[in-house]
Amino acid sequence: MAKKKSSQDENLVVVQDALSKTEQYIEDNQKSLMIIVGAIIAIAILYLAYTKLYVAPKEQAALAASFRAEKYFDIDSFRLALNGDGGSAEGFLSIIDDYGMTKTGNLANYYAGICYLQLGEFDTAIEYLKAFDSNDRVVSAMALGALGDAYSELDDNDEAVSYYVKAGNTDNDFTAPMYLMKAGLIYENQGKYADALKLYEKIKTDYSQSTEGRYIDKYIQRANLNM
Repeated sequence: MAKKKSSQDENLVVVQDALSKTEQYIEDNQKSLMIIVGAIIAIAILYLAYTKLYVAPKEQAALAASFRAEKYFDIDSFRLALNGDGGSAEGFLSIIDDYGMTKTGNLANYYAGICYLQLGEFDTAIEYLKAFDSNDRVVSAMALGALGDAYSELDDNDEAVSYYVKAGNTDNDFTAPMYLMKAGLIYENQGKYADALKLYEKIKTDYSQSTEGRYIDKYIQRANLNM
């Protein structure tokens, strides 16, 4: 019992000693610590002010501008969607320049990339699509797939396959099988039937109810026959 009490006393001494050292450190460095705490608070206030007083109004303005640009995009008027109509409607390029720090400005990079892809300006499409960043599974997959399309049009099939596979691995039932199929067809054209087969089998296993999944067996059979 005496031994247990002695151990407890030793632990108490250790804790008290640690507390004393901490108190002494705070006392010795009080000025520095106050400066650090003050700086953290100032940064937090500046960040809140920036987001609430600057970014938020910019976001609203970007949304209003993008709404008009998207109207042209929806009717396949891609030049007007990019550059605006010279009147009340700004284009996506202007939105990127004016509101690039906003979510809508970021999304405008995606729209601009798709516009240039549709206009056959594939290098420029790649530039804007690569500038786009999103955590949305559907939109990010479509951006990756569009990059695959652009590289495919430029006959850079290795890059095209790379982006199609990335798009196909985003675990999105709507887009994944479509892009996996595109990658598989390129692999077949390159004579890489084993690589194509892996993608076709993934479609069959994971996306059997998709449009691609319903007729994937004939592609599996063809890849097997050519191996």
